[in-house]
Amino acid sequence: MKIESIVTIKKELQHLSKEELLALTLRLGKFKKENKALLTYLLFEAHDEDGYIASVKTTLDELFEGINSDSYFYIKKTIRKILRQIRIYSRYSLKKTTEVELLLYFCERLNELKPSIHRNTTLSNLYQRQIISIKKKISVLHEDLQYDYNLQLEDLELNR
Repeated sequence: MKIESIVTIKKELQHLSKEELLALTLRLGKFKKENKALLTYLLFEAHDEDGYIASVKTTLDELFEGINSDSYFYIKKTIRKILRQIRIYSRYSLKKTTEVELLLYFCERLNELKPSIHRNTTLSNLYQRQIISIKKKISVLHEDLQYDYNLQLEDLELNR
C-alpha cells in the first residue's frame, strides 16, 4: 500500500461531507491511543494552554512519585519514560513555550530526586542535555519570554 502525502490527503478530505469527516475522525481516534490523546487535546484543551500545562505537570508528578529509587538503573528507565511522555505532550501543543515550561519542570523535579541524579554519570549527562536543549529552545522565543525563562534556568543551575 502506498501512503499518500499530506497535500493529497487534504485535497481528498475537502471533497467529503461533514458526516463522512466525523466518521473518519472517530475511526482515527479508535485506531491508536496517541490519536485519541491528540483529538482530546485539540477538542478540549487547546483553548486553555495554561490548564493543559498544569494537567501535564500533575501527570508528571504522578510519574515522578512512582519512580523506584532502589537503584539508578530503575531511576534511569523511569526518567527516560517520563522524558518520552514530555515529548509527546509537547508535540500535541506545537507551542515552544509549552515545551520549555515542561522541560524546565522536568529538570526541577530531577534536581529534587533522592538519591541525587548528579551522583550518576548517565543521569547527570541526561540532565545536562536537557539544559542545553532548553537553552536552544529559549533562544528562539520572544525577548520577554527569554528573560523569564532564563531566570528560571539560572535558578535551576543554582539549586543543583
